[in-house]
Amino acid sequence: MSNPASKKTLIIMVAVFVLPVILAKLALENDWFNQGATNKGALLQPTIDVSSHLEGTEPKWRLLYVLPENCDAICENALFSINQVWLALGKESDRAQALVLFTGKSDVTALEQLSEYANVHTLSVSDAPITNLKQQSVYIVDTLNNAMLYYQIDSDRSTAVMESRSMLADIKKLLKLSRIG
Repeated sequence: MSNPASKKTLIIMVAVFVLPVILAKLALENDWFNQGATNKGALLQPTIDVSSHLEGTEPKWRLLYVLPENCDAICENALFSINQVWLALGKESDRAQALVLFTGKSDVTALEQLSEYANVHTLSVSDAPITNLKQQSVYIVDTLNNAMLYYQIDSDRSTAVMESRSMLADIKKLLKLSRIG
């Protein structure tokens, strides 16, 4: 004959150890809570490998923009934003780079005007489409040349400035967590 107290103890032990696991699994499967994403940019899943365009470059975190054929207000805001974000990094700016990729079809006038932003680097790439990168977006690229976050830039300057604050928050967090670059 079994002891009723030991059965009760066994039931309590099962409830204490198994019930939380079951509840956690149900919570995850049914989205019963807000997940703890702290990034402000849109996460790319999977990341986009841009190493073919950045061959031979030093490993750095990058704010990457692809210069379009016609540089409109969105393009101007993107160029302004990556420059401002790089400047705002302060002492961490040596670990990051503001980089504009351009092709033979890119806006020549905008390319010439980039000389106003001494901290924005340019890199010529082939005229082939630049691997799945959306136009009018700024990307954060890690030290292994994977585009991981992107920010859709607006034609309105004040909205673009708000988006650049999001870029700054994300890249600062990434630089703080990373020992590379």
